[in-house]
Amino acid sequence: MTAPATHDLVAVITGASGGIGAATAGLLAARGARVVLVARRREALAAVAERCGGRAMAIVADVSERDDVRRVVAEAIAARGGIDVWINNAGQGITRAPSQLTAADVDAMVRANVMTALYGMQETLPHFRARGTGHVINVSSMLGRVPIAPFRSAYSGAKHFLNALTSMMRTEVQQTHPGIQYSVVSPPVVYTDFGKNAMHGGPDSRDLPGGQSVEEVAAVIAGVAASRAADVYTRPGSQAQVGRYYAEIGVDP
Repeated sequence: MTAPATHDLVAVITGASGGIGAATAGLLAARGARVVLVARRREALAAVAERCGGRAMAIVADVSERDDVRRVVAEAIAARGGIDVWINNAGQGITRAPSQLTAADVDAMVRANVMTALYGMQETLPHFRARGTGHVINVSSMLGRVPIAPFRSAYSGAKHFLNALTSMMRTEVQQTHPGIQYSVVSPPVVYTDFGKNAMHGGPDSRDLPGGQSVEEVAAVIAGVAASRAADVYTRPGSQAQVGRYYAEIGVDP
């Protein structure tokens, strides 16, 4: 099988110090992309960059801060000559039922899962408009399609918000710049430290049924970087699962 056309693609990946981000970075670098890795954990980020060989550079930043995102955009352009694709992968979960949510819980989920992506979409836009092309991939979740896990309530709501923003950003920008694409990738449970790192603790994602490996999800994201598809599930059958959910509650999606 021919590998996707990602050779020499400049890809910025947030949340790249572990999990999906690290796996995606390694795969894209192996396929010839030049990757810019972004995360808060300096040592972990450096280790991922080393595994990517000479095709990676690391930038320590907190992408929940707009100024940091703006700095990453500027440094990536200065070092790589431009950005082809920006992958908004940073995020965080929560373990709290909707009846127990606080304002601080909701604020934290929006900051971690929505604002991080919004800043990436907005701060790359001038660069993409000037070039007439560009691509943002937002890593969402099946919980952004079907609210089936009450203990992940605010996270699920934040991912629904992210999906809506992505779609509307695409509609707005493509009215004048059709060469700029905004994609959503929706994985199910992924076997990472996501559960361990969730606010208020919670189950380890590796103990939950029906999940995927980071390698499987990374392969789909790398494919989207090449195909520029707008809306992609990482597991076969997921779209049908969404349809079944809404049919069962009496709603036609």
